[in-house]
Amino acid sequence: MSAYRSRAALLAALGFLAGSESAAQPQPVVERVDVARVIIDVRVIDDDGRPIRGLEPEDFEVRIDDEPVRVESAFWVGDDSENDGGDGGADGAHLQSSEIAGHIEPEQRGQLIVFVVQKSLVHSRALGLLRLLMHSERLLAGITPADRVAVVSFDSHLKIWLDFTDDLDRVETVLADEIMFERPPVLEPAGEPSLLATLSQEEGRRTWEIQQALRELGEALEPLPGAKSVVLIGYGFGDLRVVLGMVGSTLDDRYHEARAALEAARASVFALDVTQADYHTYEHGLQMVAEDTGGFFVRTYLRPPRRAIDRVVNAVAGRYVLFTERPDVEPGEHPIEVDVADVDGTVLARSTYVARSAPSSTPH
Repeated sequence: MSAYRSRAALLAALGFLAGSESAAQPQPVVERVDVARVIIDVRVIDDDGRPIRGLEPEDFEVRIDDEPVRVESAFWVGDDSENDGGDGGADGAHLQSSEIAGHIEPEQRGQLIVFVVQKSLVHSRALGLLRLLMHSERLLAGITPADRVAVVSFDSHLKIWLDFTDDLDRVETVLADEIMFERPPVLEPAGEPSLLATLSQEEGRRTWEIQQALRELGEALEPLPGAKSVVLIGYGFGDLRVVLGMVGSTLDDRYHEARAALEAARASVFALDVTQADYHTYEHGLQMVAEDTGGFFVRTYLRPPRRAIDRVVNAVAGRYVLFTERPDVEPGEHPIEVDVADVDGTVLARSTYVARSAPSSTPH
């Protein structure tokens, strides 16, 4: 046998043995975390809605299905202008600098914000909406050059006015001038990120119910990385009911589908109620969608609109992303409770964790 053929045979034999060994033993590339982590977006705010920064993993207490789960890490995501040294969370690290950043948050580091304007010609609603939209410039005060903003509205159907953009002058013009009196322009997806990649204007014209619109918005946001903020400016939703002569509203499966879609998209809803009344029937829908998704509800009637706007703007400025161990629970929905020890502030987080049937290597 020639030297060439001998070397070839030896290499083939070594290749066979290496292949056999690799089949018998786990490959390094397959090394993975078998117990998935749970992602929980959390805002901790003061009375004016301003984020409380500088918290560490040990400051957070998380319970899923009423059982405590360990918080492995906590990262700050957002504006660092008021943060001492810009450290931003656990171990002085930002989520964007972690190895999984591209899968969890947008690479450009900015936030995705959607304005949803619910229109009505009822006097008590239209007047409040006009008063609030006069302050559109203030709504955009906290948005940074890295952030992207989209605008949709809902009256008889869902209308998409702007896909995600950094052109804040255009956003202000749409909110302050066009959205009440004009028709939305014809839009095409203009790049990434994009609502129009999965939610077309034609589909919007077939969406005749606000809860369906919120569900479709959640489904369009879900493929996009990172948490999102939805600023819902409107008067609410629900089905009228009369119990013992008292008028109220109730939410059904349409709402639960919308909530589930928004939670899956990591979208927190901040609801600005424009109705000119101390209390009204449909505010319950706004309150619930805000509470369930990790945002909050605020009336604009009993306070100057700019104060309500400032509270939302402050809260949207930043949040913590918690990674917790995955709880040992049955598949299905389970309640989440998040608290912060020894901090005088309000904690906002989504209300539900959906357990899969089997562990996954990617966070939920």
